[in-house]
Amino acid sequence: MDNARKKCKSRHLVQLYSALLYNAHIRGFINGQIYRGQAKFACVPGLNCYSCPGAAAACPLGAIQNALASAGHRAGWYVLGILLLFGTILGRTVCGWLCPVGLAQELLNKIPTPKLKKSRVTRVLSLLKYVILAVFVVGLPLGYALRHDLPLPAFCKYICPAGTSEGAILLLSNPANASFFDMLGALFTRKFVVLTAIGLTCIFCYRAFCRFVCPLGAIYSLFSRFNVIGVKVDESRCNRCGACVGHCGMDVRRVGDRECISCGACMDVCSRGAISFKAGKLTLKAPETDCSKIGPARRRRLARAAWALALAALGFALLWFNALDPSVKGAEAPAGQNYESDAPVGSEVGQQLGDFSIACYDGSVFRLGEQRGRITVINLWATYCAPCKQELPYFSDLYAARKDDMAMIAIHPSLVADDPQAYLEDKGFAMPFATDADDTVAGIVGFTGTLPQTVVLNRRGEVVYNQPGSVTPELLASLCEAADE
Repeated sequence: MDNARKKCKSRHLVQLYSALLYNAHIRGFINGQIYRGQAKFACVPGLNCYSCPGAAAACPLGAIQNALASAGHRAGWYVLGILLLFGTILGRTVCGWLCPVGLAQELLNKIPTPKLKKSRVTRVLSLLKYVILAVFVVGLPLGYALRHDLPLPAFCKYICPAGTSEGAILLLSNPANASFFDMLGALFTRKFVVLTAIGLTCIFCYRAFCRFVCPLGAIYSLFSRFNVIGVKVDESRCNRCGACVGHCGMDVRRVGDRECISCGACMDVCSRGAISFKAGKLTLKAPETDCSKIGPARRRRLARAAWALALAALGFALLWFNALDPSVKGAEAPAGQNYESDAPVGSEVGQQLGDFSIACYDGSVFRLGEQRGRITVINLWATYCAPCKQELPYFSDLYAARKDDMAMIAIHPSLVADDPQAYLEDKGFAMPFATDADDTVAGIVGFTGTLPQTVVLNRRGEVVYNQPGSVTPELLASLCEAADE
């Protein structure tokens, strides 16, 4: 039993390591902003919310739904390829070793309470995750995209506990995002109820979300017959006693089937030493009775070497995502210069614009006070304003070309006829967008009531242009040159 506990702790360390690696953008937890660098286009193997302030990459489930929402425009070959790669190499080993949500479920289940034992009922319920996969990950996003030409990430929007806990709650817990509370509504309340129900269920039922709900586990289970890394049974040693299945907390019928997460707990109860953890033909973990050519001393050396490499990779990830990444460095104002202004506060040319913070659609927060040292462009627009929509690409192109030394925000007024987020979903604009829900920004910038309106600030936060009416790319370029003088 001591050996079993030691192996369990070792697996929990790997799970914790994965959670840290997935969320290597530590500064996001400090400043309450999500990472938006190029690495965000990559996917991690496990379930980890894209909108978590520490997330350094995307979640595969979110990527699947976005790919399906793009049906008819582009093929989601990357998402298909990465899932095939993860599935073929790891399968549900991801669930047992590399998923932060799996670790959270196991820790909740350690709370001392009566536990629900697996049975025929739980085996039937384990099929529910395939229904959720078909309906919320494939059916609804694809159907909505084909009908409305708009994305609907249904699982992320209505169910995902990682989105609620890692995305919404972690962002809201940061004092810098206090304005987010005004955006909460019935949808968040329903998702919080779902999260609470899942968490309570996991206390009484081992890995309830993983067993009955998680569509990512359903996808990886399809690779159970041929994934390279995981627990394997030496059939020549097995006597079919069933101790492994009886000891397992998952709804397995045999070791390595679709419900097996390759946690390795079965290795310690097999009296014949028939179960080992392998990567192809290489034995990674084996019971004491295993006659492996790799002795215990050499295994320990290999384990130490593997952990040294893993810690080096984590150290590099932490350094990159918090200091070296150009997208992180570009978010900081140039050092060594004083960009304070003595101008009076106001919205007229020559005055310094009053400070404000506003929550953007992508989960970040735009704070005007943090933009000192950069040229700042504020565009007031609306979905019901044809000239506004016509000029949005001009702002997007300018921001894409100069985002390293420019800040930009496009703000929709509180009056909403059509959902601005829905309108923007497939446009691919580069700059952040937000809605001025309480008209605070409108008052600060001196909104005239006429759209569009453009405000340009110099590096000291002083207004160099504030006018209603459409702009041209040439005018925008000249305004930025004037702001840089």
